[in-house]
Order: sequence, then structure tokens, then C-alpha cells
Amino acid sequence: MAISETQSGRNGHTLTDWRPEDPQFWKDRGSAVASRNLWISIPCLLLAFSVWLVWSVVVAKLPAIGFAYSTGELFWLAALPGLSGATLRIFYSFMIPIFGGRLWTTLSTASLLLPAIGIGLAVQNPETSYAWFLILALLCGFGGGNFASSMANIAYFFPKKSKGNALALNAGLGNAGVSVMQFVVPVVITIGVFGSIGGGPQALGDGGQLWLQNAGFIWVPFIAISAIAAWFGMNDIADARASLGDQLSILKRRHNWIMCILYTGTFGSFIGYSAGFPLLMKTQFPDVNVLSYAFLGPLVGALSRAATGWVSDRYGGGKVTFWVFLGMIVAVWGVLQFLPSGGAGGHFWGFFACFMALFFLTGVGNASTFQMIPSIMRQEIPRLIPDLGEADTLKTAERESAAIIAFTSAIAAYGAFFIPKAYGTSISMTGAPHSALWAFLGFYVICLAITWLFYSRKSAPVPC
Repeated sequence: MAISETQSGRNGHTLTDWRPEDPQFWKDRGSAVASRNLWISIPCLLLAFSVWLVWSVVVAKLPAIGFAYSTGELFWLAALPGLSGATLRIFYSFMIPIFGGRLWTTLSTASLLLPAIGIGLAVQNPETSYAWFLILALLCGFGGGNFASSMANIAYFFPKKSKGNALALNAGLGNAGVSVMQFVVPVVITIGVFGSIGGGPQALGDGGQLWLQNAGFIWVPFIAISAIAAWFGMNDIADARASLGDQLSILKRRHNWIMCILYTGTFGSFIGYSAGFPLLMKTQFPDVNVLSYAFLGPLVGALSRAATGWVSDRYGGGKVTFWVFLGMIVAVWGVLQFLPSGGAGGHFWGFFACFMALFFLTGVGNASTFQMIPSIMRQEIPRLIPDLGEADTLKTAERESAAIIAFTSAIAAYGAFFIPKAYGTSISMTGAPHSALWAFLGFYVICLAITWLFYSRKSAPVPC
């Protein structure tokens, strides 16, 4: 048995010999195993994002089926999945080295069944209280938490030369769950997909009908299949095991906190804009059928992330991130010019085009910031712990990089709460979302300065 395990480099689903930086090992065995885990991880993450942000569409339809909530209450419902998802990510950040990628991916994917089934049941009952909707919104955060553990897991499988692209594919195609959801849900809620099993329709004021429960039920079979695939098809890496104490060393790393700021500027913006985009369009351009366009923003952001990971691998994540924030400053300024203001009706297509540019740039920035983290830690660990040998230095850098990737994603996910809430607060206090957008623009200026100071200028302390 021992000889067999040594030769195969695995013990059941656990990889006991994993050397992705060894070119021959990677060619012979590593690439195929890593790719299989990646392509099982992607649909699991896509479903997580679909469930996390499904509330943004459900909320927009609640008034139509008789739940008469104020604009502020609706924005609270849209924002709460972001709050719970971001908070769960902090804990999920440390789960892979403790439980293993296979078990944790299975459990975290299966947990999505709770909000999916819960939404389907709650919207069919006209007596459902606002408190129950708040609880369901918080449960949707299970989907948000999954991102941190998924990215940490995939980071262990790939060598430095392809890590940026692998993370971009996992995150980018996973992020596509937002646009998939925003495209699929408006269709399935108009038809009785599940027949009598799924329940009857809700009557609309104009005589039409909606099956809003399908917004939750439609994901149930796919969640079950993906959880089973994760259990039977994924692997654990023995060397990736670490205690919580080992992982908490990242809290002492200055660049962990710096990258939290930058990733909040990119991913926090992507997920926050995704959560708030349907309601923002509905409040500012009420004559536009917003659900016909809302899915395009997250789709553009997800695809740009998946397609541009190689750019940072080639040109350097720090340089790409600098230009991303510069572009985001310009794009937000453009959005402000096309919003309704001073009695004028605004210009929807100018507003929409600038937001598409914003989504595109957040996707590129999401890929570039995650490419930066392993590069930073490979430079920092030899300086911080000079007594480690070469092999231990590499192992420590990989472990801390994975933990930082997960932790920064947790902090950045609060954007899913703060951006919709900022819109709601700005509209409540001033009657318009302009103040919120000016605050976002100012934050991007800060991110631009930080990127230049630490990473992208010629004499940067940690060039990447």
C-alpha cells in the first residue's frame, strides 16, 4: 500500500505528492489534475454567485406581487446578502487548509440549497413577513462566502506561471453566475417551469402572472449535481493543510491590508454594482425595462476577468491595476454626467455605456490584483523570514498567498453591501445617487495613488 501511494502520489482523493513548479511533474500529471479540479470548481462558484445575487432581482419584483416596501427597505434587502456574504468570507478564508478543498467545496455548495428553496417557498406566501425576507437575504450570503474558499483552493493547484490565468478563469467564470442569474431568472419567473410541483403563479396588478418562486427553485437541481461532482471529482492537497494559527500570520503582513484596499476597489465595485444595478436603473430610469439590460454589466465584468488574466501574467499586475483605476475614475465621472439631474431626464444609453466600461474595468482589475498577491509574497517571505530554506520559503509564500487571496476577497465583498446601501442613503438624503458615486470616485483616486506608490512606479518597494 505504501509503495502504491508513493508511486501514485495520492492517498484516495488526497494528493500526497504535489509539485506544480516542477516542469516534468506538471507535464506528466499535475496539469490534468489541476484542470479537473478547476473545471469542477467553476460551476460550483457560478452557482454560488447566482444564489448570492438572486435577491437583487427578486427584490425588484416583490412590489409587483403585493409586498409594498419603501425604496429604503428594498435597498436594505438588496444589500444584506452582501453583508452576510462578506462576513462569511472571513471565516471561509481559512477553511481549505483545515477541512480540505474537496470536503469544503461539497459542503459549501450544498449549503446553497437553503436560500434557494427558502426563496421559492417564501414568495408564494402573501403573509411572509419582512423579517423573514431579511433572514432569506442573509442566507443568500452563503453564496458570497464560497468565493473565498474556492479561490484559496484553486491557488494551491497551479504553478506561478499560470496561477494568474487559473484564478482569473475560476473567478471570472464564477462571477458570470451573476449575469447568468440576471438573464435566466427574468425568463423562468414568467412560466411554470416545475408545473404543479413548483406551486401556482402570483397575480400582477395588470392581470399578468409571475412564478417568482422559480427564482430560487431553478438552481436546486444544478446545486445538487455540482455538490456531488465536487465530492467525487475533486482532490485535497496534503501540503496545503495548515492550522488556523499558521494562517493567521497573514494578519501581520502589511501588504495583506494594502491588497484588501485595492481588491475592494475592483471586486468590491464589481459585486456592489452588480447588486445595486437593477434597482439603480429602476429608480433613475423608471421607463426602462431594467431586467432586459441588468445582466449585461455582470456578464461584461465576468468575461473581462476570465479573458484578461494573461495580460497581468505578461505585463505585471501592478501596472495593469494602475491603469484600471485611472479608467474607473473616468468611467464614474461619465456616469455622473448622464444621470437625471436638476429636473433633466438624463441619458440612459450614455449612463449604460459608462457603466459597461466600469464593469469591464472591474473585471480586468479583479484579475490583475489577484495576480499581484503571489508575486508580492514571493518577494516578501524571503525578507520577512530569511532563515527559511528555498523549499520552505516557496511553501510558505504559497500558503500565505492563498490565505491572502481568500482574506482580501472577504473584505472586498462588503462592497455588495455598501454600494447598494450608499445608493439608498444618497437617494433618501438628497433625492439622487450622485453623492454615492462621487464617494466611489474619490475612493478610486486613493486606490490609484496606493498602487503607484507601492507597486507600479519604477522605484516601487515591491514591483509587480
